[in-house]
Amino acid sequence: MIKLKSDQTRTYDGDGYKKRAACLCFRSEREEEVLLVSSRSHPERWIVPGGGMEPEEEPSVAAVREVWEEAGVKGTLGRLVGVFENRDRKHRTYVYVLIVTEVLEDWEDSVNIGRKREWFKTEDAQRVLQCHKPVQASYFEALQQDCMTSNGTYNMNPNSLSSIR
Repeated sequence: MIKLKSDQTRTYDGDGYKKRAACLCFRSEREEEVLLVSSRSHPERWIVPGGGMEPEEEPSVAAVREVWEEAGVKGTLGRLVGVFENRDRKHRTYVYVLIVTEVLEDWEDSVNIGRKREWFKTEDAQRVLQCHKPVQASYFEALQQDCMTSNGTYNMNPNSLSSIR
């Protein structure tokens, strides 16, 4: 299903959930620092960059586009962390890892709406998100649980991807 809004087209899955995509944007492959952006509706709050998918757009493509628009960064797209459901807002968000390789000084949302961005230690970002974006905080829990093996290397097994509900 597709719904037109004044500044965007919203797409929905068969269950009526809005289809979204986002990236955990890390400064390096060590995944110790992550980039958060200020919220459009609450500029004093930090969020993970992401947004709605366009019709016929693949989740990975939407995630990269949203990060470019909201955070002004480009990078190397990595693994899918999972598909996360927000039942209160009726969203399903595909969340990917992105290793940042390019940071713009000015970007679309900084110019148009004054959006800000800031690097956080991963554990601090999780704590900041927990109070007002608990589903986004759960992205980090899934990252820690599903993506690391006992020797500290990444588990790329697609069967290990989980959906947080």
